[in-house]
Amino acid sequence: MTVAQPAPADTTAPAHASFLAPAPVPPLAARVRRVGGSPVRDILAVTARPEMINFAGGLPAPELFDRDGIAAAFQEVLADTPAQALQYSTTEGEPALREGLAARITARGLPTTPDGLLVTTGSQQALSLLATALLEPGDTVLVEDPCYLAALQVFGLAGARVVAVPGDADGVDPAALEEAIRRERPKLLYLVPTFQNPTGRTMPAPRRAAVAEAAARQGLWIIEDDPYGELRYDGERVPWITALPGAADRTVLLGSFSKVMAPGLRLGWLRAPAELRRACAVAKQAADLHTPTLNQLAAARCLNVLDAHVERVRAVYGARRDAMLAGLPAALPAGSRWSRPEGGMFLWARLPESYDTLALLPRAVEQNVAYVPGAPFYAGEPERSTLRLCFVTQTPEEITEGLRRLGRGLGG
Repeated sequence: MTVAQPAPADTTAPAHASFLAPAPVPPLAARVRRVGGSPVRDILAVTARPEMINFAGGLPAPELFDRDGIAAAFQEVLADTPAQALQYSTTEGEPALREGLAARITARGLPTTPDGLLVTTGSQQALSLLATALLEPGDTVLVEDPCYLAALQVFGLAGARVVAVPGDADGVDPAALEEAIRRERPKLLYLVPTFQNPTGRTMPAPRRAAVAEAAARQGLWIIEDDPYGELRYDGERVPWITALPGAADRTVLLGSFSKVMAPGLRLGWLRAPAELRRACAVAKQAADLHTPTLNQLAAARCLNVLDAHVERVRAVYGARRDAMLAGLPAALPAGSRWSRPEGGMFLWARLPESYDTLALLPRAVEQNVAYVPGAPFYAGEPERSTLRLCFVTQTPEEITEGLRRLGRGLGG
């Protein structure tokens, strides 16, 4: 008997469509597609050559880090309290660090309790937590013009409308602020009133009082970001907006150890009214549970010598600022103007209107010097003739040479 054999498989027949053409994965969230990366970090990525003199970064001088003191603090913490240092911690932050921070803030004129603070993973996280706690998509945020670039990123990722308030060399104009509040009905105002990034300007006390009064009359949150306030080289300290009458219930103060201790520790903090602070703690639990315990405990031990360390840093940075100010007249084109910051890390320059600093940047890089074009710092129409220079990372000699290169790159 003949047994029928099965027909050979047709190897040319297409497999099931799902194997040939898998469905695409869902798209990225719209908020991520809307908001670009940091131009500053893009510039740093292409200017890391050792021969480059880089005025583009916002980097503290690494040779001034208290490396021995920080190393000793970590060793002591691991020797004395290893189980605590390597364990999970509370979201609000280690009590020892919050106690030390509260004492420092109180000594500077703003009575603060440890329970009034939330320790964050850098003050940048504090800004992100506030955006999560305060903003719904479509809410309006008022900012300075120009504004700290990473704040624009945070508010953009939150889906906020960002509106720039006109100002001058003293910061936000109070009359323009009142008009913007009435017109835009914003949720909050974001400010860096002391040694602002990118301009280096400081808002004087009368202007701060006018801003606080406007927020009280109109119903507005103020985020007062103060990462540079301890880096004052001359002039008198100006009180925080948070400390002004009527401002305490609507102002959040942000601070950081990045500029005065070490940015790699990623330690910041926020001081806020209780309900908002609790909301930020909930947001932080969802983000990272808590800031690294070991880093917090080591930083708490460094607080006892921090003032002396900051004094040494101020002396060096002040000399570097002076070196940059001395070299700018020869480096920048005729008709340029620039700020003279009393502290901080940055200087802002405005070239004649015919100059486009973004277009000129490749020419500067060819001369082995870099800066940040001003345009990305604007929430609205940018001034393309502006640029930001960081003066703290290089020595006075390197600054002098870098400015010579900059002059060549700008066509001087």
